Amino acid sequence: MFDFDQYLGFLAFLTILTLGFWLMIFLVTFIVPYWIGGSIIEKLKEIKEEKKAKRQA
Repeated sequence: MFDFDQYLGFLAFLTILTLGFWLMIFLVTFIVPYWIGGSIIEKLKEIKEEKKAKRQA
């Protein structure tokens, strides 16, 4: 059915596919929410500082 070279190529393909899949899962579940949360916190800090500057002026 498969020659040894084809078998190694198939295993390499499955390995790369699996690594890519888990990398995408990691990015979607950890990195993206952290990035979005950080940007929301920074935006809220900016809004708070603008309100504080308006009150002082």
